[in-house]
Amino acid sequence: MDVRDGTHDSPKPVAEGMPLVTSKNLVNGSIDFSTCSFISPDDHLAISKRSKVDNGDILYAMIGTIGNPVIVEKDRDFSIKNVALFKFSTSEIYNRFFYHFLNSSLAIRQFANNSRGGTQKFISLGNIRGLEIPLPPLAEQKRIAAILDKADAIRRKRQQAIQLADDFLSAVFLDMFGDPVTNPKGFPLGIIRDLVGTANYGSSAKASEIDGEFPMLRMGNITYSGAIDMTNLKYVDLSKKDQPKYLAEKGDLLFNRTNSKELVGKTAVYDGEKPVAIAGYLIRVRSNERGNNYYISGYLNSSHGKTTLQKMCKSIVGMANINAQEMQNIPLLLPPVELQRKYAKIVKWVNHRLIKQQTSLVFLTELFSALSEKAFSGKL
Repeated sequence: MDVRDGTHDSPKPVAEGMPLVTSKNLVNGSIDFSTCSFISPDDHLAISKRSKVDNGDILYAMIGTIGNPVIVEKDRDFSIKNVALFKFSTSEIYNRFFYHFLNSSLAIRQFANNSRGGTQKFISLGNIRGLEIPLPPLAEQKRIAAILDKADAIRRKRQQAIQLADDFLSAVFLDMFGDPVTNPKGFPLGIIRDLVGTANYGSSAKASEIDGEFPMLRMGNITYSGAIDMTNLKYVDLSKKDQPKYLAEKGDLLFNRTNSKELVGKTAVYDGEKPVAIAGYLIRVRSNERGNNYYISGYLNSSHGKTTLQKMCKSIVGMANINAQEMQNIPLLLPPVELQRKYAKIVKWVNHRLIKQQTSLVFLTELFSALSEKAFSGKL
């Protein structure tokens, strides 16, 4: 098996050209080309001389959210940046066996021990090449991969059902409010500040793994698609004086103001029944009588909203930042508040019905992880 990596340079983006796949484009076992930037054919050729991607290769994110392996099924040429590239000989190791190994807790623990960086983690090519891999005979690798493929397929069907719900809500947003660029419904143009009552930063208090009155939401607890992930929580105590400032309540909008450039601006509405603390990298927004947080979140999570956030964020030592004032100055359409509330009801209705799907996905993921653990410890 040959291990390489993509470019770490930043080729000049062009309007039309070859897609440049980065860590953010590796999503759920496939490549999301919709958010790729483009580079010139000459830059693509220069990168491909060292890191040409072929069918059957595996890509692995080296920066940011480390991991998310993808087996390449190539229908177009592209280049890679900050992504590890694994190339295989079937006489040596079966790529689908290795793909499942990269997703296993055994590999994740090794990478976690070797990762570096502060908020934005990264691993080196040397760490990847030093990965210790269980290597049974090729026939056994294929048997294990076939079992894990079947279990993974069940889990992915549940993920697809949840994704369909996200796609449905995106379509509902466009149907109700129209394209924010062309504004076919003729709504007045304003800024987010027109719909906001208050916008406050979270707490800088140090959180604990186990002790504390309130769970604390951090940047990792807001997903890129606009949901709240209540796993991997930390906890914090807040004084009575600080609770009104740093607690999020049901209906509050949370905005991730600092992260990597690809992830800054993640936005979600908190819909839990019990209040939670928010960390300093988040902004808590409460709407005024003219606005509804579900509408603001729907806009910021739309493709146009994501593009706007990407264009405006400032980089600070590898991180990007959009402060509370800048966030509130983002232009958006100002539809009637009754229409915003109607959209909010639909979002809540869909989210309520997603709870069972998400609970089932958690169970299937735990089951798959247990099966994977057995597979790579020689007990399957």
